[in-house]
Amino acid sequence: MAVKVFFTIFVTVFLAELGDKTQLATLLFASDARNPKLLVFMASASALVLTSAIGVLVGSFVSAHINTRYLSWGAGIGFILVGIWTICSAR
Repeated sequence: MAVKVFFTIFVTVFLAELGDKTQLATLLFASDARNPKLLVFMASASALVLTSAIGVLVGSFVSAHINTRYLSWGAGIGFILVGIWTICSAR
């Protein structure tokens, strides 16, 4: 059961991160010849781990006070709105 949950979370986060601002920023830092590639990887990976930890902590706190069904709906609507905003602002 834990393996299935792990891979579900992994694939979801992996796909969400592909091509986003975080990956683009990492790509730009890595493209600078003055920046050691291992340093870029370690710094960007550390930042992702920290933001994920914050997400887990905030998610745990919020889910203790708000029904997870409402959180799922809110997250889904939020993703749709960001998608619409992205499409409309691409000029």
